[in-house]
Amino acid sequence: MPANSVRGVERADALAPGTAAGLERSCGLFSDRLRVSIDDGGVERLEARFHGNGFSPHRHDTYALGLTLHGVQTFRYRGIERFSRPGNVIVLHPDEVHDGAAGDEAGLIYRMIYLPPEMIAATQASPGALPFVADPVVQDAGLWQALADILADLNGEPGDLQMDDVLMRVAAGLARQAGTMRRQSSATAEAAVRRARDYLEAHALETVRSETLEAVTGLDRYELARQFRRLTGTSPHRFQVMRRLDRAKRLIALGTRLADAALDAGFADQAHFTRHFRAAFGMTPGRWLAMQTAA
Repeated sequence: MPANSVRGVERADALAPGTAAGLERSCGLFSDRLRVSIDDGGVERLEARFHGNGFSPHRHDTYALGLTLHGVQTFRYRGIERFSRPGNVIVLHPDEVHDGAAGDEAGLIYRMIYLPPEMIAATQASPGALPFVADPVVQDAGLWQALADILADLNGEPGDLQMDDVLMRVAAGLARQAGTMRRQSSATAEAAVRRARDYLEAHALETVRSETLEAVTGLDRYELARQFRRLTGTSPHRFQVMRRLDRAKRLIALGTRLADAALDAGFADQAHFTRHFRAAFGMTPGRWLAMQTAA
């Protein structure tokens, strides 16, 4: 099997629930590795294939949405051991701790997309709390197909129209699975969080003090923390750390040494960087890079 392809999964129809079993039979033996695709807008898609324990406990500041393609996907989430088989959709809310492992000796293959919560929020006619799906393993044909459409080809970058369509369908699926009406936030809070997010993104490599964000947003630090988490799913601090990690990952992928990438991205040293990287992605940066270059 070529290093940069998965037999039978480069078309959206090949990812459909009805064909997942065929993919499972066709995979055979495979080596542990990652394929990662990050588009110009910062949306990350990946395919992970591994045996045994793949990821230690970690958390993202994005929605992590994926399709189990082969084997049994097992992970601990909100204190409970979860299991997913081909045909299921994985829905992980921002900032929720989880790990990841193959549930049997056959190994595991799955694909994920990591969507910033503001992209989900942007699809709504009015601002409100992010949809929370209590069960991280769901069966939803519409949500599956939306994810299959965006995950089928990791080599190509989706166009704006395709991404807009997928986002609307994914957001509708999340709201459907959440089963609750979105509570509205005030326009003032929405604007304040947007200013805070923009400032943290623009100053990701700097130390940003609470007083600065209070001046930028017009909210006191505690109200900002409440509204920021409600509207983005994470804290201002975590949001800034993740932007540093995003920069470091791009540098590493381009061949920058780990120590240099750590310093360039605003971390104190490589150990500091590695600690945050593992907490966010469930593995060290060295292993992350090695799994991408594995044959």
